[in-house]
Amino acid sequence: MPFPIDEKYIKETENELKIEFPIEFKNRMKKSNGGELITEEFEFELYPFFDKSDRKRISRTCNHIGLETKNAREWIGFPENGIAIGSDGFGNQIILIHNGNGILTDEIHFWNHEMGKTKKIAESITELDE
Repeated sequence: MPFPIDEKYIKETENELKIEFPIEFKNRMKKSNGGELITEEFEFELYPFFDKSDRKRISRTCNHIGLETKNAREWIGFPENGIAIGSDGFGNQIILIHNGNGILTDEIHFWNHEMGKTKKIAESITELDE
């Protein structure tokens, strides 16, 4: 069950990964850290930001964006400039991408783990989170 998160934990993840998340994504996650994204075509579970405020939140956010991104980078074909923000439960990821500058774009991409291919599926998180 997702819950709000303090922005300091978002900043910690940005520092850890040396990136900057898009404003719309941060605003969505501040209200609901994780949760589901369900559209007609896709169904994803968003990874949360790691919340160390108490034991319950630590256990609920142990599969956080930082950890899942590090794991995904071990897979063949995962984009070097990609940040894993969610999964469909079958190994495919939804990711945010930066253009080498560490500033992630708003665009949401689908990474197919079997093909090693990435395709844009939304202009921003708000397009999927309606």
